[in-house]
Amino acid sequence: MKRLLTGLVLAMTLLLTAPLGAEETKPKWPGVDEAVVEKYAKELGREARDPYINTDQGDLLLFLFALAGAVGGFIIGFYWHKVFVAGRKERDADD
Repeated sequence: MKRLLTGLVLAMTLLLTAPLGAEETKPKWPGVDEAVVEKYAKELGREARDPYINTDQGDLLLFLFALAGAVGGFIIGFYWHKVFVAGRKERDADD
C-alpha cells in the first residue's frame, strides 16, 4: 500500500509539473493578426502598442460583461410592460 501511494504521488507530481518545463512553440497556422496585420504594420513603421483599456488584467472583462448584462436587464425590465402587456391589449382590441 505504501509503494502504491508513493508511486501515485510521484506520478501526479510528474504529470502536474511537466508543463512547467515545456517550451512555447509557434502555432502552425497563425491568425490573421500575426500573419497579415502585424507584418504590414512593421513594414510601414507602426509597431503594436498597449490598448487604452487593457481588459486582460484581473476581472475587468468579467465586470464589464456583468455591467452590460445588468444595464440590458434594467432596460428590458423597464419596457417589458409596454412591449408585451400593453401591446397585446391594443392588438386584441383591433381584432
